[in-house]
Amino acid sequence: MGNTTMEALAKAGTSAWLDDLSRQRLTSGDLKNLIDELRVVGVTTNPAIFSSAMTAGEDYDSQLAQLTAERANPADAVFAMAIDDVRDACDLFAGVSEGTDGVDGRVSIEVDPRYADNYEATIAQARELWERVGKRNAMIKIPATDASLPAVTQALSEGISVNVTLIFSVERYLQVIDAFIEGIERAKDNGVDLASVHSVASLFVSRVDTEIDARLEKIGSEEALALRGKAGLANARAAYAKFEETFSSQNIRWAQLENAGAKPQRLLWASTGVKNPAYPDTLYVTELAAPQTVNTMPEKTLRAAAGFEGEVRDAVSGQGEAANAVMTQLSEIGIDLDDVFAVLEREGVEKFVDSWQSLLVSIAQRMEQLHEPC
Repeated sequence: MGNTTMEALAKAGTSAWLDDLSRQRLTSGDLKNLIDELRVVGVTTNPAIFSSAMTAGEDYDSQLAQLTAERANPADAVFAMAIDDVRDACDLFAGVSEGTDGVDGRVSIEVDPRYADNYEATIAQARELWERVGKRNAMIKIPATDASLPAVTQALSEGISVNVTLIFSVERYLQVIDAFIEGIERAKDNGVDLASVHSVASLFVSRVDTEIDARLEKIGSEEALALRGKAGLANARAAYAKFEETFSSQNIRWAQLENAGAKPQRLLWASTGVKNPAYPDTLYVTELAAPQTVNTMPEKTLRAAAGFEGEVRDAVSGQGEAANAVMTQLSEIGIDLDDVFAVLEREGVEKFVDSWQSLLVSIAQRMEQLHEPC
């Protein structure tokens, strides 16, 4: 039996994806249960997620022992194990993918975060991961950095479905839209079946509130404190207004692509687990329900959303003007939004690099243990 709240979220237009993947979730049937019970229709992963999965328990030991015997290096070993998990998850979501014409049933795998400022390395690995996973319902995650945005365009032009990640500002989101549309235009010129190419733009939400709330508290005025917890939603709603404006039949450039079979690049709400315990667990879920969106949630947030007892409705459409007003208030009170978003993007890349490096060290140590004679 499905969950009524998750059904209402889906009816409002938001697809629920799980922001987690592990071998244990796959082999235990846990992920299948979330699909059946809570309408989970996709999965996202990142270096931090795989770091947690691969360094806990013994689920990967057998494969890691084989990779050690084959003299794989730690990075190759991590990708080999991650690719197997993603491939198996893609198979699990195959029915969802088929039933939604490829819109949902997606499983994302991210390029090495150390390549965020290296176009050539990013596009090369995007091609490699797409080929090695070998599933049409996979998505390759590429960060929305200056150097990697051209890789987004190139990947799409080759028919690779892309999850553009680490987006924080509306300005950066507009650049992501441009990269997407250019990529789809080039795919059309290349003879790619546009209906087979899918993309999401992952806008991070809670981290915006964390950074701006800290700055508001430093200002400390009554007016500043009253704005706490409002930036994340406002920023997301302002971005959605740009989504509505771009992916409209009134936009001739997009309409031509849509008529050729292209599907819009949906906005995906990422970082939706609340960081401030004073905020409702479902703040970045129920308040961001909207048509043609995705919300990727850690399990804690997913279960909180499933237990929500209020009304779930479109809380985003038509809110662009009000959202922009909040962002203007923040600027006027002294919040340097350009600096906020620059800090968040830099820290976002650094956090993933740190998780990746930590994982490689742990895997290297485990491989050394497995290599030692008994």
